[in-house]
This record gives sequence, structure tokens and C-alpha cells, in this order.
Amino acid sequence: MQPYAAPIADMRFVLNEVIGLNTLAALPGLEATEPELIDQILEEGNKFASNVLAPLNMPGDQQGARIENGVVRAPDGFGDAYSQFWQGGWNSVPFDPDWGGQGLPWTVSTALWEMWDSANMAFSLCPLLTQAAIDAMSRHASQEQKDIYLEKLVTGEWTGAMCLTEPQSGTDLGSIRTKAVRDGDHYRLSGQKIYITWGDHDMVHNIVHLVLARSPDGPPGTKGLSLFIVPKFHVNADGSLGARNDFRPVSIEHKLGIHASPTCVMSYGENEGAVAYLVGEENRGIEYMFVMMNNARLAVGLEGIAIAERAYQQAVAYAKDRVQGRVVYGSEGAVSIIKHPDVRRMLMSMRSRIEAMRALCYHTAAELDAADRETDPERKARAQAAVDLMIPVVKAWCTDQGLDITSTAIQVHGGMGFIEETGIAQHYRDARITTIYEGTNGVQAMDLVGRKIARDGGDAAKAFLADVRKTVSDLTGTGDTALAGVATRLSAAADTLENAVSWMVETFPKDPARGAAVSVPFLDLMGLVASGWMMGRSALKANAGREAAQGDLAFYEDKITTARFFAEHTLSRAPSLITAITEGGESVMALAEDRF
Repeated sequence: MQPYAAPIADMRFVLNEVIGLNTLAALPGLEATEPELIDQILEEGNKFASNVLAPLNMPGDQQGARIENGVVRAPDGFGDAYSQFWQGGWNSVPFDPDWGGQGLPWTVSTALWEMWDSANMAFSLCPLLTQAAIDAMSRHASQEQKDIYLEKLVTGEWTGAMCLTEPQSGTDLGSIRTKAVRDGDHYRLSGQKIYITWGDHDMVHNIVHLVLARSPDGPPGTKGLSLFIVPKFHVNADGSLGARNDFRPVSIEHKLGIHASPTCVMSYGENEGAVAYLVGEENRGIEYMFVMMNNARLAVGLEGIAIAERAYQQAVAYAKDRVQGRVVYGSEGAVSIIKHPDVRRMLMSMRSRIEAMRALCYHTAAELDAADRETDPERKARAQAAVDLMIPVVKAWCTDQGLDITSTAIQVHGGMGFIEETGIAQHYRDARITTIYEGTNGVQAMDLVGRKIARDGGDAAKAFLADVRKTVSDLTGTGDTALAGVATRLSAAADTLENAVSWMVETFPKDPARGAAVSVPFLDLMGLVASGWMMGRSALKANAGREAAQGDLAFYEDKITTARFFAEHTLSRAPSLITAITEGGESVMALAEDRF
């Protein structure tokens, strides 16, 4: 398998020039965010990702996680890699220094997570779930609970698991049956959870489960759910570990991909009941869980980018190495396939979409930082509105593109791409889950049209479109032919989205089924415009660097070329979606169920 190297040049460009680390450093608590420091962190992160995590990716997939005598065993080498990960401080980057964190922006952590995901997505899921547990506990746990658990979780010495899904309860969490009964100062929890990523493993001494369960006196549906801390091992008063709690892994799932990541079936309370500690108040579990969903869904969208990047790097290496066929525009003998126009088209399509998604993801992370830390109420609210609008787009559009890009990487390889020994098929298999978990992409589309567009009358979308129009104007004002072409495509796409937003705002309240039926093409349109906007901003910064004759001029030329390709080959699809959105709803539901 082709070695992985983080695309640090593009990461720096997005962080420093498109997003602007100076804007992050201006936020309270982030004053130490300096480009030189971040450069060093990225360089060291790349070394860990490429030298430690990436070499374990293919062997981990082949060996897989396994369960032995009731204990889940990680693939060979994963335990040592995880020890290096947490002891090197990588788990603690974005968290509060009061709990052992480094207090750096989520935006910087996002760039590092792209590296972990690209190098070894199955491995990265373990600290990702810990991150989610930290997020939920830091917001809602009691001070006593924080004192017991947070430092060990923040450093990564212990890991976390998020336990929601049950056999009868997937997206519909209201049908959860796991129950918790009060027993003095704690609860006794019993039930079964499925699809619990890294719910058990042998890489750390303790795993802290956050479990959604039903209180006996709670109302039916989601309103009766509470959130509980359920540690694998009890924690003594002095911080040492005590007896094993009453839960265990029953089995691990046999999956299409991410074989090295154990997806566990967990059983709680087979004996006296698992000891559980209530987080916050009873019957507010769903509320607490959904507060952390923005971070979690951003993280999944990032996985789509990361695995696409890994597949792209491998496709480029293969295309340069594989010799086959003559070129159509000359009389050379057999040539490397990268000289063939259609192979070049595929590689440019992959590259341009990855660059667009990276910029969009980092931009959204920067808005998340602003929403968390801004002190000016108006700026804080504006940042939160931008995050809320863009999160379903980042999660769904980026994972859809990631899956398509890994498929294209197989196509570049031709028949060799269908052979497991090349390793390219693993990226496609691993990418498939990203469109499903943290809410399927259809659920994200419904969230976008129902909660983010129709509910506020399209105000957040209109504010977003105003930013897009500003970029169109700036591109046109450069007088550059290539940038003017990007502006033309972006303007047409923005016009289409404006019409689609108006239609959705008018239609969804009166006929939600019709709006829901076209929510996916609506999200696709939103993803195209948002990504086109980021490519436009990138092109503007590249043009400014080119005109100033500073930095890597060839890099800036490449950025403009890539933006032009994205506008002509990807963004140009946007106007065609208006028919599906405004006219296609009725045909979705027209066929009777018994005709399928």
C-alpha cells in the first residue's frame, strides 16, 4: 500500500490564508494560537500519522479485532500505537487545560484528526468516541463526576464509548428499552446495546461508557431517556481502579469495513445490575446527547475527506507507475496512465473535491470555535447559526463525496483496484460506514430542510448566500479570466440555491412530505454551493499570493487551476438540481407500496 503523507501544504494554506489563524487567536483563551506553533504541531502530527498509524492500517484490516474469553483484543500493534498516541499528548489538543488539555482551537484539532483518519480510520474511531464522551461530560456532568473521570479521558489514559443504539432502536431512540433503577446514590442499569464502537478493548485499563437508558417513572418516547456514566471498572476514592462493573461484550459485529475497529454488542446488568451514575437531570438524556452532535457530525464529515485523501494519494502513485496504452494526442509508445485524459480527469475530480471539502470542514470548525468562545453576543449567535446550517452539509455531502472518490480511486486502478492485495478496496469499504452513522445522510438532509431552512424562514441560508455573493463580486473584481469563470459558475449556483430556499420555505410548512421527498437533492445543492464558495475563497487567496510574488508561486497557480476545474466540472451541476427539487417531490411517493 502507498505510504501516507499528510497534505501539509494545503492544510497550512487553508488554516493560515483561507480561514486565518489570526482570527482564531483573537478569541478568548486561544491567544497562543500562532502559525509557527501550529506548523510544528502539524509536522509532528504527520510523522506520527505516517510512521506509526498508517503502517498498521492494512494489517489491522486483515487481522481484525477479535473477542477471546469475553475480552475484545485489538489488532497487533494497536495497543502500542495508542500508548504513543495519548502519551504524546495528541488526545488532549482541543480540551481545557484545567483537565490536562492543551487549549488549542478545534480547527487545529480538526487538521490533526484528518491525519489520524487518513492514516488509519479504524484506529482513530477509538479516540473519536472518547472525544465525544469528553464533550458531553464537560458540558453536563457534575463537578464530582468531572473530578473522577475527565482528566483521564482528556489525556487519553482512559477511553470513552457512546452507547445509544439497540436492536429495535436505530435512529428512533424513543424506542430504547435499556432501563435504570435508582439504588441509593447511583442507579442499576440493565439492557443491551449494539453497534458500540470500541465498546470494549485491551488498549487501556478503563473504558467509560455514556449510556442512554430509560428511567422507570419517565414519560414514553425520547422524553423519558436519561444519560448515565457507566465505567468498566469502578473508581476508588484515591483514583485507583476497583472491581469490574456488571457489563460485558457479548460479541463483535462482522462488518463490510473498519475491521480493526471492534463494533460491540454490549450486555448490561446480567447479574446485580451495572452501577450507573446519572449525568445532569433525569429525562434530559436526549438533550444532553444532541448538544455534542455538532462536533460528532463534523468529525464524521472529516472522515469522508480524510479517507478520500488517502485513496487519492494511492491513485496518483498508481497512475504515475502503471504503464499502459498510447496517448491519443501523439505517437509515443506505451505511457504511464496519468498521461491519458480520462485518468487525468478522474484525478482532478478527486483532488478538487478534496480541497473543497477540506476548506469547508476547517471553515465550519472555525465557526464552531467562534460559537464556543465569542463574547460578543451578536457574533456568537451568527457563528452558531452558521454552524447549525453547515453541520448536516459537512456530514452528508463530504461523506457522499468521500465514498464516490474512493470508488473513483478503484476505477483509476482498473482491474487491480478490485483486488484486495492493492489495498485500495479497503478505503472504499471503510468509507461506506461514514454515510450511515451519526445519522444517515438522508436524516441529515431532513435536518437541513426541516430544522435549518424551513424553521427560520431561510434566514441562515440567506446570510450564507450573502457571503457567497460577496465572494462572487471579489472574484469578478480581480479581472482574471480564470477567476471570472469561477465567479460565473458560483453565481449561477447561488441563484439556483436562492430559488430552492424560497421554494422550500414556502412548501415545507404546508406539505412537509413533498419537501422531505427532495431533501437529499436540496442538500446536494447546498453542498455544491458551499464547496464552490470555499474554492472561490481559496482562488482569491491564491491570486493575492501570486500577485504579491510571495511564497510558492507554483502552488498558487495549482490552486487556481483546481478551483477552475471544480467550477467547470462539479459546481456546474448545481443549476440542474432545481428541477428535482421543485418538481420531483410528487413522483417520489406516486408509486403504490405494493408496486415495489
